[in-house]
Amino acid sequence: MKIGELSSLTGTSPRALRYYEDEQLVIPRRMPNGYREYDDYLVDRVIQIRGLLDTGLPTRIIRQILPCLDKPRTIHFADATPEMLATLEHERDRMDERIEFLARNRAAITEYLDEVRALA
Repeated sequence: MKIGELSSLTGTSPRALRYYEDEQLVIPRRMPNGYREYDDYLVDRVIQIRGLLDTGLPTRIIRQILPCLDKPRTIHFADATPEMLATLEHERDRMDERIEFLARNRAAITEYLDEVRALA
């Protein structure tokens, strides 16, 4: 598929897809005319990448764990180094902090909406 189709299927801009290629997160084939050709499996891969980026993981870590993803949303990393485990634990802890922050903000917004609706 062409970059526009992958973009439509994943909700990812062509610019972001080219960035993922620059970061070696996705590797499209090149056609004789120079166009990129994306395999079907890259739809799930791009969705995974977006999800990992949304959690705050930097591309350098995503690049390291992507080879360990054998199917969408399942991570296998049998030969993890202590450094990789420490990095992932740190990133997980950062995610936990963001989740708590978002949960507090969500609760505050819900409380505000409840109050406004009760007065209406």
